Amino acid sequence: MFLDFLQWGVWALFLCPCHLTVSTPLDCRDDPGSLTRCPSISQEKLLDRVIHHAELIYRVSEELCSLFEELFIPFPLRLQSNQAGYACITKALPIPSSKSEIQEISDKWLLQSVLMLVQSWIEPLVYLQMTLDNYDHAPDMLLNKTKWVSEKLISLEQGVVALIKKMLDEELLTTVYSEPSVLQNDVQPEVLESVMKDYTLLSCFKKDAHKMETFLKLLKCRQTDKYNCA
Repeated sequence: MFLDFLQWGVWALFLCPCHLTVSTPLDCRDDPGSLTRCPSISQEKLLDRVIHHAELIYRVSEELCSLFEELFIPFPLRLQSNQAGYACITKALPIPSSKSEIQEISDKWLLQSVLMLVQSWIEPLVYLQMTLDNYDHAPDMLLNKTKWVSEKLISLEQGVVALIKKMLDEELLTTVYSEPSVLQNDVQPEVLESVMKDYTLLSCFKKDAHKMETFLKLLKCRQTDKYNCA
């Protein structure tokens, strides 16, 4: 039965070998002690690496969301999920949303926005891994993909930090944002409600992963064709 199949917990995912091999490390291991500045590679190459990581993270987040839907969310509930009243955990962040706002913000604020989004999702994805481990019959594909995204998000954070220091030559002012209610749950919710909250969390992450990719690609465009970036 559906409820027997679900049970209280979280989600996890598998990542095919292509996802594990195509991403280039962002940690600049050729430069011991220089993790956050990456002096051995150019700003252009560093930005390309960061964009590549963001693209992969968004692609896998789409796969995760689809897989979770197929496994745990009956079709009628998929239509209701957007009206369930669950707010995304990054809703309170001062992130530009409209096209005009995004076009008007500075390169510095583009990078700061990406960093805020990345940092805001690190702990929730760890939480998600733990909850998915408690699901009955959650496939390795789901668990492994979730773990992969969580690890790559930390790598992306390192790359964005390096970009900020390389491009802006300044220390970070951003503080990590987290949503305590996502990570602390003293009362176990009903199974279906728990699953829907996990589904909402994953859907929100997919949206924010797309924002990260979009902001970084806009930044790249500004470096090459400043006046023709839509």
